[in-house]
Amino acid sequence: MKKIYLICSIIVFAGIAAGISFFLVRDANATIPEDTKLVTMNNEVYDFSKTKKNLKLVEFMYTHCPDICPTTTMKMNLLKKDLEKEGVFGSDIQFLSVTIDPYRDTPEVLKKHMEHFEIVEDGNWLFLTGDHNQLKKDMKQIEELAGTFQFQYRDPGDGFYVHSTFVFLVDENNKFIKKFPMGEDFNREEVFSKIMKELE
Repeated sequence: MKKIYLICSIIVFAGIAAGISFFLVRDANATIPEDTKLVTMNNEVYDFSKTKKNLKLVEFMYTHCPDICPTTTMKMNLLKKDLEKEGVFGSDIQFLSVTIDPYRDTPEVLKKHMEHFEIVEDGNWLFLTGDHNQLKKDMKQIEELAGTFQFQYRDPGDGFYVHSTFVFLVDENNKFIKKFPMGEDFNREEVFSKIMKELE
C-alpha cells in the first residue's frame, strides 16, 4: 500500500513539475509578433517591427476601468520619474499602454487620459489603440498582442472589462523578460530594480 502511495505521489509531483516547466518555457519564449501595427494617441502608426531597440514596459488597460488600470498608470508615472532621474527613460526604456477597449478609447480619448494623469508627452510613453477605419482588424491585433503574454480580457456586457492583472517587461527584440502585478500590488521599487539590472 505504501508503494502505491509513493508511486501516486511521484506521478502527481512529476505532473506539477511538468506543468510549471511548460508555463515557464512558454513565457520565456513569448515575443510580440512583428506584424503588429496599432495607432498612437496622436493617430500615428506604431509598427512593432520598427520600434526603438530598447526595453519596454507594456501595460494593457482601458480608460473606463474603475480601479486597477488607473492605479497602475499612476504608479507607472512615478516609476517614470525614477527612471528619468537615472537618465534611462526614453533612451533605454519606454512605456507602452495598450487599450483593450479600442472602440471607446480613440486616440483623442487616450490623449485626454494622458493629460488627466499629467503624463508628459515626450514620445517615450505611448498609448496605443486601433484605427477606427479598420477597427475589426485592429481589435484582433490587440487580442493577439495580449495573447502573446497570456493576458486575458472580456467584456461581460456592461462595459467594465474582466481582465488579467499584469504588466510586462520586454527586451529590445520585443521578447518577454518578466511580468509584474498591476494595481495596488504594482511594486514600483521591484520594477525599477529589475529594469536597472537589465540595463547593466
